[in-house]
Amino acid sequence: MSRATLPTQQATPDALSAPPIATRDETRVIEQHGQKRLDPYAWLRADNWRDVMRDPSVLPPNIRAYLEAENAFTKAQLEDPTAILQADLFEEMKGRIKDDDSTVPQIDGPWAYYRRFREGGEYPVYARKPSVLAFEPGNEGEQLLLDAEAMGKGHDYFDLRTVSHSPDHQLLAYAFDDKGSEFYTIRIRDLETNEDLAEEIDGAYGDFVWGEDSRTLYWVERDENARPVAVRRRRIGVPGDDLVYAEPDPGFFVGVHKTSSRAFIVITANDHTTSESHVFPADAAEPEPRLIAARETGVEYSLVHFDDRFWISTNRDNALDFKIVSAPVDAPAAKNWKDEIPHRPGVLILDLDATHEHFTRLERENGAERIVIRNRSDGAEHAIDFTSPAYSLALHASHEWRTFKLRFNYSAPDTPAQVYDYDMAARTRILRKQQEVPSGHNADDYVVERIDARAPDGETVPVTLLRHKSTPVDGKAPVLLYGYGAYGLNIPDDFRTARLSLVDRGFIYALAHIRGSTAKGYGWYLDGKLEKKTNTFTDFIAAAHLLISAGYTTRGNIVAMGGSAGGMLMGAVVNAEPELFAGIIAAVPFVDVLNTMSDDTLPLTPPEWPEWGNPIEDAEAYGRIADYSPYDQTGEKPYPPMLITGGLTDPRVTYWEPAKWAARLRHEAPHAGPYYLKINMDAGHGGMSGRFASLRETALDFAFALAAVGKAPGYQLKR
Repeated sequence: MSRATLPTQQATPDALSAPPIATRDETRVIEQHGQKRLDPYAWLRADNWRDVMRDPSVLPPNIRAYLEAENAFTKAQLEDPTAILQADLFEEMKGRIKDDDSTVPQIDGPWAYYRRFREGGEYPVYARKPSVLAFEPGNEGEQLLLDAEAMGKGHDYFDLRTVSHSPDHQLLAYAFDDKGSEFYTIRIRDLETNEDLAEEIDGAYGDFVWGEDSRTLYWVERDENARPVAVRRRRIGVPGDDLVYAEPDPGFFVGVHKTSSRAFIVITANDHTTSESHVFPADAAEPEPRLIAARETGVEYSLVHFDDRFWISTNRDNALDFKIVSAPVDAPAAKNWKDEIPHRPGVLILDLDATHEHFTRLERENGAERIVIRNRSDGAEHAIDFTSPAYSLALHASHEWRTFKLRFNYSAPDTPAQVYDYDMAARTRILRKQQEVPSGHNADDYVVERIDARAPDGETVPVTLLRHKSTPVDGKAPVLLYGYGAYGLNIPDDFRTARLSLVDRGFIYALAHIRGSTAKGYGWYLDGKLEKKTNTFTDFIAAAHLLISAGYTTRGNIVAMGGSAGGMLMGAVVNAEPELFAGIIAAVPFVDVLNTMSDDTLPLTPPEWPEWGNPIEDAEAYGRIADYSPYDQTGEKPYPPMLITGGLTDPRVTYWEPAKWAARLRHEAPHAGPYYLKINMDAGHGGMSGRFASLRETALDFAFALAAVGKAPGYQLKR
């Protein structure tokens, strides 16, 4: 029987009380490194998956029938019975979002650029007004540039990745994706006529920058495997695109940006642990990218242009948490690098920015972030510090080079976001915006704590907690424990209005800063990857045990949640200690790790090998991944209820990973669960688009979490 004709259970009214059972292909045996494994649900991977990402309608009928059967079961057993609760959650979350919200205008010469929402709008309007009116209330002098709300109508999914005006303010380029596949189309608009030019670029990654002549775009091209592999030049009015840079290694992804000085365009090529940059003048008539420093395995660097030199953050020379060097613009090779800010163990450099007189860095020490500003004239430095137990900072890029203003964002789990303009010379700040919560919010009603869990190897794992002050610490509160732990990405301790719907219902929201992130420095990341990957899982489990031993909750009263690589975390920890959790929310989970890392045609596989290992060539990596890959380690265990989600056009975690996992869970542990699979047939990795539509997915997640701990009014999960 061919995979193309494998039967599946169909969704019928009589079948909705029982989950669909996927047909098993017992002949699907894979052999690697002398080891054999059965992959009975491999037929769910469409042979034409590349085409499906661009056009979901070409999904093979038998696969579509199975996914729709899963969606119908989830709707009948979870969505419909909790519809009233979801509606309540949605209205609460929507009520915390300012309907006609807008960003703080960014000044660029004669104009101030911003985006705003109309009442009830899913997508923003992009606009500008004269700089002299930048901070005046109202929309006096406004010129509408792009109406994303109108553009998104009629599309089940719509995303604008980059919107950028030309240096002469006459044109606007924008990149959009209306399928969720992350193949973007770039168009260019004449701001005088408000009409799009005939120019159109298809198959773009979404990143692009303007040349300083305002007639040239440098954009990133995706190949047939959806990888960003090249930078091309589009000259307005000239047919075709010129190749500027092509990356020969499929394990390196390409990007492009412009320095804040507007003097240089930077082409980057990197995997997760190695990087390389080329530069050329932004006003070059014929760009000839010049190498900064040749790639060295394990060496990363990024640069800004400041004080007529390149200032570079790098981990070269064993600078684990990075140091800052400078190099001459005309001779930037590593042999000419001069140390400016030495490596300080435990102080991780996160981001760099520069203006004509000041150099800024964002750094983290002991989990706390700070902004440090350096004067060009004398090298003197001062820091902007904050005292909350947990908070998040972010630098905003400026359109202007000759400015003393630095814009940054501050928030904390109990404190709505604040946008400040900081005068780096006078050392004063102006609050430009305080995030409004229309339905009301009092930070004093909430308690934020930072506690440390003890991992099996003795390391301390930071855990951030948010609870309502009326929630007692008596061991009875349910907990939503969130984790990620990969690629060095740190989940920020920021303010999210949606969380309050759980916290106000007596939940404690906990964020585990596990290894694989950089919460405690770059070494924290290195200790959660490759042969040390299991530290990520044991850290998360240690956080759960601490919440129990410290009297916050009890065993079996924790709902664990993670997405993408965090979804893989969910699969690993529930395999390790299934009875620890009341429920699992695995969003677009990367759970078929061994098969995906063994398939070098998939978009992310080659760049991911430095993170997980290459099981194609490395028998040790094969065995290590096989030991924790959730799909391969699924067995007859007392699994808790699970909500598993995916996106049909997702190029990052392909739809068949969550689908195969759900199918195997039902086969291996049919009396556990239940398992609810929901595949968004009109979206990709990020789920539903639109600021309100996405809340409906969150409402389902939270309704499931409440049901898992017995707090969904009138509804009990069928176990």
